[in-house]
Amino acid sequence: MTTPPFTIRALGYGDLPQVIAIERRAFPTPWSLAMFVLELSKPSSICLAAVEEDRTRSGKLLGYTICSRYADVWHVMNIAVDPPWRRRGIGATLLTTLIDRAGREESYTLEVRPSNPGAIALYERFGFRSAGRRPRYYRDTGEDAMIMWRTPETAAEAAASPTSGSDGS
Repeated sequence: MTTPPFTIRALGYGDLPQVIAIERRAFPTPWSLAMFVLELSKPSSICLAAVEEDRTRSGKLLGYTICSRYADVWHVMNIAVDPPWRRRGIGATLLTTLIDRAGREESYTLEVRPSNPGAIALYERFGFRSAGRRPRYYRDTGEDAMIMWRTPETAAEAAASPTSGSDGS
């Protein structure tokens, strides 16, 4: 299956039915509708949607990301790609767009399951580095969360790495 042409745009309240459907397919413990509404209502959040370009119908949501500003750091709260569309560059494009909008010289943090090597590899390409664990963070399994940070320094190291490419994708 090839990746359909897609665009990145602001995520809106009208996208929430599709977001909830993807969230349920993508995660064992999905966010609630209220959690998404709260993040969308914050003026300090950047919420993006990857939407299929299709002139015959309203664009199908392929993925999304939510990032909130806390003090002097951006926290990537949620990034998801609909499972059938994974590994086609959609997550990388969402992350690139997020970092471009929030600022390449900013610091970012996120939590990820250690049992999710695909997500960890994506984040590492963008300069995120492991910085510790949150014990029993995931309620569904009791799994720890890996805390990852991206700073201007780690981003520069990743860009200089021969395996990452300069834009992290």
